[in-house]
Amino acid sequence: MAGRPVTVSRNGTKLSGTPEILAAGGLVWRDAVVPDGDGAPQPTIEVVLIHRPRHDDWSFPKGKLDKGETSEQAAVREVEEETGLVCELGDEVDPVRYRDRHGRLKEVRYWVMHVAGLGTWQPGDEVDRRRWATVADADELLTYDHDRALLADLAASLASRNGG
Repeated sequence: MAGRPVTVSRNGTKLSGTPEILAAGGLVWRDAVVPDGDGAPQPTIEVVLIHRPRHDDWSFPKGKLDKGETSEQAAVREVEEETGLVCELGDEVDPVRYRDRHGRLKEVRYWVMHVAGLGTWQPGDEVDRRRWATVADADELLTYDHDRALLADLAASLASRNGG
């Protein structure tokens, strides 16, 4: 799934150059069973989303790299800090590039992740809510188009692995 950065801007212009901000995060998923319209159980997947009160947005867990930290280390650390889930890295997906609210070019590298254990988590100023959501619910909740594109790619990749 990894390749060239997805270039996104609000006005459709291409984003190139060296990113000023490097970040990493995770697309944490699990198998789930939910009722269909008739109440019959249907297998599906769910993903973890976080809510950031400062931005009033829903997104995937991610954050800036600490000094001397690799992107892989940052992805695992940020997911645990923002969700309380201790995860293992899977495949890397295409990085996302966008301009932050200060106009700086930001690149975020993401990995597909599975939960390996539970850490500690409490709501705070940075992340006040976390939730598991089906792909359909996540598509409605996610604030940013680049996150919805990641979700669609993840769902397609998981469906192809499962023969669906």
